[in-house]
Amino acid sequence: MRAWGVAWRQKNRRDGVNRCRILHLVWEHQLRLFRSRRECRKFIEERYGYIRRRPELRAKPYGWLMPIAVRVVVRRETR
Repeated sequence: MRAWGVAWRQKNRRDGVNRCRILHLVWEHQLRLFRSRRECRKFIEERYGYIRRRPELRAKPYGWLMPIAVRVVVRRETR
């Protein structure tokens, strides 16, 4: 199954930009996946849009960046 997920990003001195090296997908009691990129980006704006307007969260020590929509492939494996 192919879907769109929300990847968390932040920038700090120790790790640099933390993006896509280790993908931190957003969980809200379950993994949030979307059928379209548009739907995913709408969720990001509604849920995390405040980060764009909060310079203290974007600065040190937090270094938060707006999450991004990423394409994910979900595989179900049975053992």
